[in-house]
Amino acid sequence: MAKEKELVFGHKNPDTDAVVAAISYSHYQNELGFNTEAVALGEPNEETKFVFDKFDYKYPRVISAANGEVKKVMLVDHNESQQSLDDIADLEVTHVVDHHRIANFTTDLPLYYRAEPLGCTSTILWKMYNEQKLEIPGNLAGLMASAIISDTLLLKSPTTTDQDKAALKSLAETAGIDYESYGLDMLKAGTNLDSKSTKELIDMDAKSFEMNGKNVRIAQVNTVDVDDTLKRESEFVKEITSENKDNNYSLFVLLITNILTSDTTGLIIGEDDAVAKFEKALDTKVSDNKAALPGVVSRKKQVVPPLNEAF
Repeated sequence: MAKEKELVFGHKNPDTDAVVAAISYSHYQNELGFNTEAVALGEPNEETKFVFDKFDYKYPRVISAANGEVKKVMLVDHNESQQSLDDIADLEVTHVVDHHRIANFTTDLPLYYRAEPLGCTSTILWKMYNEQKLEIPGNLAGLMASAIISDTLLLKSPTTTDQDKAALKSLAETAGIDYESYGLDMLKAGTNLDSKSTKELIDMDAKSFEMNGKNVRIAQVNTVDVDDTLKRESEFVKEITSENKDNNYSLFVLLITNILTSDTTGLIIGEDDAVAKFEKALDTKVSDNKAALPGVVSRKKQVVPPLNEAF
């Protein structure tokens, strides 16, 4: 009897890891006898386009809701409901593979859940392939290596572990790439921001978090020239203020990260007490909506935990 079809997907506003993890987990599960399809909850960003072009891979179809297409789904690279499908509450989650905090997540039935504090979901999946002695095709290995480069900023992020390093080296070898030179080209491709509107930039890699009853939105853009990106500062402020009002965000943090120096400038807009909490959490001062965040590159490890604690 044929297995019931399930969809596999990462979070909204997908980054490279969210989409790649969905593809690699779907391939893994299908090899084990499941009937799955990888989908994406958004269009590819510039970096992800570069990766899919490089390895000649078709980007998955984009959906925002399952709309009765399936009853069961598998999640990768996220678990929080506000980062997932619009109708996630109507679906049975059967599997999760993730490397983030667990929040706003409950299920009616038991499920397979694997969470590890590694730099990238694709590192966990690389381990799972090895555990099952499953072969990773060359172009899929290239995608997975790219996801690790993306999430760990070429192994420079504080989220990077020895397991991420081992996975990247192994996957790069399978894919036949020099991950250091390729990785720099890939990250630079993701910093080409000129073609994007201000709204596209603040939505491109943005996640919502519920912190003690408050809605907090944290977006991140990578660049090689923070000053050039900040030429649009007044547009950013106007767009973020509008998003705060429309979506009831108490705080919106835009992290503008220099991938060459591993420093960040934050654009912080929100309620006064929420901004004060940000200052306390990140040990910085917000002046004219901006804050210097030297050495900060990871939203997951360096921004969300202290901010969550402050709230």
